[in-house]
Amino acid sequence: MESVTAVFAGTALTLFGAALLVWTGARALHRAPVAHGVSPVASTALTTLFGVVFLGLGVWVFTHV
Repeated sequence: MESVTAVFAGTALTLFGAALLVWTGARALHRAPVAHGVSPVASTALTTLFGVVFLGLGVWVFTHV
């Protein structure tokens, strides 16, 4: 039963991290703001950092299933 929970959590984290990285990449490619009212460099860097962190956490959960 706990492996089902881990698979769900790993899937959610991995999908969120990947989607965040794809969305950030698309916004940066079109030179559109990632977050309004914030420095473009800071918002792109932080969003990329959090995308990588969530993707890494999802992969880490999958390795422990």
